[in-house]
Amino acid sequence: MNFETIELIIEQHIATLTLNRPESKNALNLKMCLELTQACHLLNDDPGVHVVIINARGNVFCAGADLKERPQMNEQEIVARRVAGFTAYASIEALQMPVICVVQGAAFGSGCEIAAASDWIIASHAAKFKYPEVGWGTVGATQRLPRIVGRRMAKELLFTSRTFDAQEALSLGLVNHVYGEEELSNQAHQLAQHISQCNPLTVRLTKKCIDQGLETTREGAMAVELLAIQENLQKTDWKAAISQFSGNQKKP
Repeated sequence: MNFETIELIIEQHIATLTLNRPESKNALNLKMCLELTQACHLLNDDPGVHVVIINARGNVFCAGADLKERPQMNEQEIVARRVAGFTAYASIEALQMPVICVVQGAAFGSGCEIAAASDWIIASHAAKFKYPEVGWGTVGATQRLPRIVGRRMAKELLFTSRTFDAQEALSLGLVNHVYGEEELSNQAHQLAQHISQCNPLTVRLTKKCIDQGLETTREGAMAVELLAIQENLQKTDWKAAISQFSGNQKKP
């Protein structure tokens, strides 16, 4: 499909979803919210997509919400726009396959939410993060952030709206790895290629078990995993996979 604010390319089981408003620092406007949601629905309906990379064009990942569209909105329209943003983040989070977010520059506000909705984040040394919502008089980012960095640190980052760099984001567990700018894209694609070669159903079931298991009791989580194991046995050639794995282990 043709999009205006994003770009979607699928090659060799890897989907690359690119934020494509570099002239506006990839600020999230209503159109981008709707197109992100639409793209995620398309990806979930495509069994040939095994892994998704989210990146951005230009030297800024996402400067946050596009505030230029706000002055013309009334209160109801602003609420509707916020709901569209929430829907976009939730659509990323609901992708059945792994999602790798590549943050090459600043990720502020909505940019942080897009990244946090992914399964993990790799960042360049030039990346920086900020949650500015409280500073400009609104509420946001109150749910994903504390689940990642903990309650106390989330309060600090939200109440102060301070900017923090990739190394601090790594130490907080928000970012998985930090690379030089020249390595970033290659590392993302190496990771995506490795995942794309695994059985897609097994990977999707593993993601489902982690996400659902963390939201329930330990006993409930075990039930989720047992159901996933049963589905995996029924729908994949697990015997061949084990034989191949055993053969590879015997090689020097």
